[in-house]
Amino acid sequence: MPMRNLSTFRGLDQREQLAREVSVIAIDGPVAAGKTAVGRELARTLGFSHLDTGIMYRAITWLALKNGVPVEDETSLGELARANPLGLVGDDGDQVLAAGHTLGPELRDPSVDRNVSMVSKAPPVRRELVAQQRQIAGRGKIVMIGRDIGTLVLPDADLKVYLTASAENRAQRRWQEMQERGQAVELMTVLSETLARDRTDSSREDSPLRPAQDAWELNTDGLDIEQVVQKIIDQVSSL
Repeated sequence: MPMRNLSTFRGLDQREQLAREVSVIAIDGPVAAGKTAVGRELARTLGFSHLDTGIMYRAITWLALKNGVPVEDETSLGELARANPLGLVGDDGDQVLAAGHTLGPELRDPSVDRNVSMVSKAPPVRRELVAQQRQIAGRGKIVMIGRDIGTLVLPDADLKVYLTASAENRAQRRWQEMQERGQAVELMTVLSETLARDRTDSSREDSPLRPAQDAWELNTDGLDIEQVVQKIIDQVSSL
């Protein structure tokens, strides 16, 4: 989804209404559905903070790889997560402080990409990070992004949005991002990995990927960031 000038939003009053009526917004959806870009821009528009919870699982994955903790060892992963509470750097949700390291680009390393799904499905890791995420959300005025925010982390969020898109479009987005980072990979490989991640996320025993019963679902195929953010604002205005 390309970025366009956000000055065309339909008026300050609408944005002010949303900021007054909601304090916590949950955005869920499968990998590469546009959650992070939309969540970041929605937060910027409203003056909220923003957290993509995926970077927290990536941080634990990075720590596991750095410290030689097997990603199949759920008990050791849980101990690693408990021993290294994560801190956020700024309000943009793009960096995290882990074991004295400020992590940003490292979280998108191919080795992290290959292993984060295994780490993120470990129940001890999820329990620890969910507790941290709830503590962060308690400050209010936040857009939180993930795969189980509306169903598990923040079931009482003021607004729950579930973004979807076709597997082909999501793979294309991921492939373009990887190309921009200088990662040489075939599009079909990314599509295969995207489908595999969907299966893992939707079939895991601990908080599988699914929309909350009261979530508003939006397919982002053919929409740019501005259009998706405006649709979310329109949805709140219609409630």
